[in-house]
Amino acid sequence: MTQYPERVTVYEVGPRDGLQNESGTVPTADKIAFIDALSDTGLQAIEITSFVSPRWIPQLADGAEVARSIRRRPGVLYSALVPNRKGLDAALSSGMTTIAVFLSASETHNKKNVNKTIAETLRAFEDVVGPAKAAGARVRAYVSTVYGCPYEGDVDPRRVVELTKTLRDMGVYQVSLGDTIGVANPAQVERVLHMLLAEIPSDQIAMHMHDTRGTALANCLVGLGLGITTFDSSVGGLGGCPYAPGASGNLATEDLVACLHAMGIQTGVDLEKLVAASQLVSASVGRELPSRYLKAHLGQAARLLRKRS
Repeated sequence: MTQYPERVTVYEVGPRDGLQNESGTVPTADKIAFIDALSDTGLQAIEITSFVSPRWIPQLADGAEVARSIRRRPGVLYSALVPNRKGLDAALSSGMTTIAVFLSASETHNKKNVNKTIAETLRAFEDVVGPAKAAGARVRAYVSTVYGCPYEGDVDPRRVVELTKTLRDMGVYQVSLGDTIGVANPAQVERVLHMLLAEIPSDQIAMHMHDTRGTALANCLVGLGLGITTFDSSVGGLGGCPYAPGASGNLATEDLVACLHAMGIQTGVDLEKLVAASQLVSASVGRELPSRYLKAHLGQAARLLRKRS
């Protein structure tokens, strides 16, 4: 039988990767309340915002205010996405001690996302990674379109391996591999991870799967069986990518946590409090969220209420 790890880290990205793809802007006070609710769930890591130009992501223009106003719980890692030195300076002045940089494994998506080639993006990271570490901050990296690009189709996994090695050599402590448009399948994930794990320790790799085709959880279980212990997810299944047409939300945190707990794998997350946080943000964005566990939980609660009445 497959030997799974006893414990994993669930890296919550809803406040950043989730809210950035909403058509409307969530009020700052609601964002702060949402992040504070997530902090109370037992999550170990929460990406709270992005310090990018408001022209790119107007939904997160209040990043500095959010970063300064949330209630930081001891033991929780709070991170923010930054695109350049200006974003880094803003993040550090707002009290961030973990930042994330990002690029794509495909040239076309990278150009549309950050208006740079991959090589230009890596050179720009030199103005971010070194100074961030010198300031005492840790640096994480995202590599998007690992399993497929909306513009180029298939992506050569050897390119993913080389990018991951380059980022690690720059001083990034962990690289999160993104299935940006949700095209990955378990066999493909296994092939890519085998190539990566032959050269890079498993604790330096995370998985960031989108659920466009309903395969995100299955793909994560493949990674789990190969020793990956950090998984990005978004409460309620919020998210997507503004520069990836047709991409739906991330793997829902509730779905991931519920599955892991059923398998006897510890996360430290209180599922009931996580559902409450999902309901809170669902009210803020004004729509029902796609999490399967959330829908089942709310449906069961409604049935019990009807029986009592």
